[in-house]
Amino acid sequence: MKQVDKYTNKKVLVLGLALSGVSAAKLLHSLKALVTVNDYKDLDDNPAARELINEGLKVITGGHPIDLLDEDFELIVKNPGIPYSNPIVKKGIEKGIPIITEVELAYEVNESLMIGITGTNGKTTTTTMVTDILNTDRQSGRAFAAGNIGTPASQVAMKAEASDVTVLELSSFQLLGTRKLKPAISVITNLYSAHLDYHGTREEYVKAKLKITDNQDADDFFVYNADQSELAGLARQHSRAQLVPFSRKQQLEKGVYINNGIIYYNTEAVLKVEDILLPGKHNLENALAAIAVAKLLGQSNDAIKKALSAFRGVTHRTQFVCTFEDRKFYNDSKATNSLATINALEGFKEPIILLAGGLDRGVSFDELIPSMREHVKAVLAFGETADAIVETAERAGVSKTMKVVNVEQAVPEAYKLSDPNDIILLSPACASWDQYPSFEVRGNAYMESIERFIRSRQEEA
Repeated sequence: MKQVDKYTNKKVLVLGLALSGVSAAKLLHSLKALVTVNDYKDLDDNPAARELINEGLKVITGGHPIDLLDEDFELIVKNPGIPYSNPIVKKGIEKGIPIITEVELAYEVNESLMIGITGTNGKTTTTTMVTDILNTDRQSGRAFAAGNIGTPASQVAMKAEASDVTVLELSSFQLLGTRKLKPAISVITNLYSAHLDYHGTREEYVKAKLKITDNQDADDFFVYNADQSELAGLARQHSRAQLVPFSRKQQLEKGVYINNGIIYYNTEAVLKVEDILLPGKHNLENALAAIAVAKLLGQSNDAIKKALSAFRGVTHRTQFVCTFEDRKFYNDSKATNSLATINALEGFKEPIILLAGGLDRGVSFDELIPSMREHVKAVLAFGETADAIVETAERAGVSKTMKVVNVEQAVPEAYKLSDPNDIILLSPACASWDQYPSFEVRGNAYMESIERFIRSRQEEA
């Protein structure tokens, strides 16, 4: 970790805890900042806050009191999930207090090479692929996956050394709170409309995503999806880094592309498409992006092939759960928008029993109709959007639809509607927050329900 003294005796407010807030508070404390932590949860239900108090930090819980800003804070490190419309955040902006997210703080002290990966979909899978490839046959140091993937960036920054690589998954929420962040290699997997309830407009959402390359220069690299004309144009107009496109659909003069079933980097054959075992066109695109990063860092083709041929997916992202009585169960709880669900549906050739639904953000599910029509034989819908999901499925010509309370109830009902060789797929197309605190909790509930269901069937036999 770089030793910096800019935070010594500097009054800093860490706003919101969760993993990133705890890590940021600990890092700032180690840098001798005068840290105040403020979290909405009450202290009795807040083990993270109690942990920080035991370490000697000042912690205020039970809300976000605006008068807290009567203190002369010189910086606010904001949890990415807290919107800028929050009263205390708005007050901080009015007072001219700089507001950053934890990844910016991590960048300031990180001494390893940094790779930043963002995009509407595919961030986590691409981040994991890159990390796996870089750790395959590695001779010194290691690659760490961090950021939005679950491990706080600042936690990794405190232990990463110059021989290491930090592979950061970056959400638009995190990127919006960056100022100097400058990855050596940045990646945008794709751009679609998302999180408009947070950003307000698509333009602001795209602007936040592009912050990943804002500070890059000619010594850096920007990897992007050339099959999206909008993104390709933005790359040329916006980035000062060396551009490295990837494409699933077209042959490129440089970058990563496919020709006759072979993946090329520039003119060099890297591996066969068939060596990538994870299903779906979207996962092939994720692999192309990962290959671009690996080749930029000099990784061998053998290591790339070894890593990608062993890659079976990421938890909650089209994750194979098990096979029971010739039905295959998959967990794609991370699919929190229609596009992610479309990608999951189009990754299978077998008939699908789709489990979908969740938080109602007032969006249409019309985009799902073509994929439902082609791939789905039955739909079980739950949560606030259950009616809308069922109505969409019926317009798509899906013959069997059902509303259930939650994913736990959906599992046995899905089995009843299935036949041997069917896919039973949780791919909600919605956020989880109406019923579950996170997509991880929702996905775990689904997998635990499958386990209970199978056990009960076996006991009955």
